[in-house]
Formats: sequence, C-alpha cells, structure tokens
Amino acid sequence: MSSRMLSSRTLPGLILASALAGPLGVSGAGAQPDAPPVSASLPALQKPTSSERLPAKLARLASLLGRDGDVRIVAFGSSSTEGAGASSPAMAYPALLERDLEERLQIGASSRRSITVINRGKGGDTSEAMARRLERDVLAERPDLVVWQTGSNDPLAGVPLERFVELTRAGILAIRATGADVVVMDQQWCQKLTGVAGAERYGEALHALAAELGVPVIRRRALMQSWVTHGLMTPAQMIGPDGLHMTDAGYRQLAKAAAAQILVGAGLIQPSLARN
Repeated sequence: MSSRMLSSRTLPGLILASALAGPLGVSGAGAQPDAPPVSASLPALQKPTSSERLPAKLARLASLLGRDGDVRIVAFGSSSTEGAGASSPAMAYPALLERDLEERLQIGASSRRSITVINRGKGGDTSEAMARRLERDVLAERPDLVVWQTGSNDPLAGVPLERFVELTRAGILAIRATGADVVVMDQQWCQKLTGVAGAERYGEALHALAAELGVPVIRRRALMQSWVTHGLMTPAQMIGPDGLHMTDAGYRQLAKAAAAQILVGAGLIQPSLARN
C-alpha cells in the first residue's frame, strides 16, 4: 500500500501497532531547553500584526483560533489528569484548564468560542496501558489538541526507560497523523517519585523526545519547584498526604500554567509574558 493511500485513521493504527509489537530502542537524546516560567495568572493575549506574527508550534490550534473556531482538547494521562487528590472532578486540572482557556480566548473573538476539554485520565496507567487505549480514548474523540501527561507511573511500575520512550514516540506520531497538535506534561515534583532511583531519567527522556519532535512541554516538576521558591505555596499545599497526588491548590496552579503554555504554543502570547 502506498503512503498516499493511508487514511488519517489507518496511519495512527499502524504506528501504534508497530510500537506495541516490540521494542524499537531509544533515540533523540539531547539537551533540555530552559524550564518554562511560572504562570500564576494568565497574561493578556497579544494581537500581533502580520509582520510580527509569533511562531506557533501548535499549528492546528493557531489556525482554529485565527478564524474564531471552536477547540476540542483531550487531556490524556494517569491519575494526575483524572484528578486524584482533588476535592471534586471540577477541581481536576482538565476542568480548570477548560475554564481558563474559554475565559481567556473570548478576548478578541468575533463570536463566542466553545472550548471543550475532555478528561481521559486513568489512575495507575503506565505508557503501556495508555498505548492500549490511545485509539479508543483519544483518537476517536477527534481532538484538535492533546495534552499528554506521562512519565510518573512508569518508574514506579518498573517499565523500562527504552519502552517508555518507544511508546511515547509512537503515541505522539499517531496523534499528529490525525492532524491534531500535541503538548506533553512531565512528572510532578513529589516525595514518592524522589525516592525512586532513576525516576528523573523518565522526565529527562520525555524532554529530549519533545525537543526532537518539536513538541511543547509543560514542565510540571520545574514549575512546582518554582512555586515553592517564589513563595506561591508550600510542598504540603501542592501535594496531598499520600505524597504523590496534587491538591486543589496545586491543580489550580497547574491549569493556569498549562493554559499559558498552550497560548504560547499557539503563538498568542510571548513566552516572556507567561512569567509570574
């Protein structure tokens, strides 16, 4: 079958099938870009002229927003996406992200935009489990953007680093093959992960893969450290008693930072304006 005959539905399936069939090895090791700045509140949107248009890594999202289009986002991941530790589903970061983006993206729109964030987090999922449900839970939703939180459960469950990278690469390529944009989110900064030998290598590998593929990263670990450094909250205010899952306050701050990173990726604000 020629590449021209592959449909947008067939290609992602082939990519995932190849990854699930067996290891392909690790590639894309490289230097990490600087950690993103803290976002305590969302900055005002830019209205750049054509001559000073900001670069957009999230091309589909930028195109939709440029013509006042509605946006469909899937938040994909494990318990941090599902909302473990939050007082209610409304306080999980995907619900807060929807609220933040919808409010911010009405600015300058000629008609009211619909911003939908679908929560597809499942507690305990490793990259293996997420790969098995990517087609059903993510691609079938036909999203414009996928925010993929990953890399916390793999070191806890003993998934080999090479396998984590292989499946994450295949997942990103499968999502992009549908025309959707991708943003990845790394590990939380917490006592439980800090105590696992080699856990930080999964975050480093995710950053290197994202740099290789040109995928924006929500650097949650660095952000959480910065929130403490800047006195926005204490570790106990960010992480619950189990030493792993975020609190309402932590998820609220994470949603603001994620919204800022998405707006930067769409070319709507300068990276410097996403700082606290």
